[in-house]
Amino acid sequence: LKILCLRFRYRTCLWPEMYGQSGCNAQSGASMYGSMRSNGDPQAFDFQGKMPFTARTPRKPLNLLAVITCFCLPLLIFVVVFAAQTFVLHYESPQVCMLLCGIVLAFVLLLAYFAYSAVVQKTAGVQEPEWYAFVFATGALAWVFAFALGQVNFEVNMQPFYDVYNLNSYPAVDPSQVRGQQLMDAGRMVFKPGSQLDLRYSMGFRNVDLYCVAPVAMSNSTQNQLPTMANYDFWAVGLNCCHGESRDFHCGEFSNPHAHAGLRLMKDNLRPFFRLAVQQAEAAYNIKAMHPVFLYWLQDPVLEMKTYQEEGYKYFTLGLFGHLSLQLFLVVVAAMVFSKLTEF
Repeated sequence: LKILCLRFRYRTCLWPEMYGQSGCNAQSGASMYGSMRSNGDPQAFDFQGKMPFTARTPRKPLNLLAVITCFCLPLLIFVVVFAAQTFVLHYESPQVCMLLCGIVLAFVLLLAYFAYSAVVQKTAGVQEPEWYAFVFATGALAWVFAFALGQVNFEVNMQPFYDVYNLNSYPAVDPSQVRGQQLMDAGRMVFKPGSQLDLRYSMGFRNVDLYCVAPVAMSNSTQNQLPTMANYDFWAVGLNCCHGESRDFHCGEFSNPHAHAGLRLMKDNLRPFFRLAVQQAEAAYNIKAMHPVFLYWLQDPVLEMKTYQEEGYKYFTLGLFGHLSLQLFLVVVAAMVFSKLTEF
């Protein structure tokens, strides 16, 4: 009888307690394999104590409007500032250009205010404040890049083009008869046939770089020689294209027999050094240059002008597509990172 009682107690009390069922004392035992709650309960765990896949927080859908805005707005900032800094607005109205760039910068600072407010008010219900911060950061980056690259492109390519384009063009210039004072507003000059560089009087002046000059002379039509002229006012110039001591000027199209034209030097910072080279030539060769005009010796000055313009447009296009690619890359990376953050 005692043996039967012990078996009965074992089956009714100890066995259920091992598997988490109510025992003799009506207390729930510890589950051998963990709690088994319903899949709809976000606190449900699997047999290993981990949250099952069906119970995890679902990933939020991608905010397509925020992605498009974060791609287009910095790109628009870049285009406006880059174009203002590069093209004719910067040349004709630099104050208006700076005002426009300042207005765009004020808009970027407004984006900074919105980003700060979104981050501070995140606990108050503002959704996805990271996109506000992203559009401000990339917008500020676009403004800085556009302002700097536009300034460089303007100074190197577009300003020389506008300078020469706005000056006069003089055909059939006789260097033996015309004086430099008569062509103060010349941007492009085409000399008469028979005009060529007189390399006998070339000279170089060294100041870190070597500033090379050679006068334009008129050959004798009968003997095809270069007589000494009373005044040399037109000088071909170049940087680091001569030795300075010997007569070895090889700047521009000096060896082109069809070259009889010049494109005026417009860089004011170089002109004083070329003037010193001319003065050195005057003293060395006992010649006169009353009012020297400096130019680049070439065959077609119009083609050279178009080269400046084409280079400016080319670098503007490269900068635009470069920033577009960078912005697209940053938006894709940000979308991936922000989608991961919403899972936690």
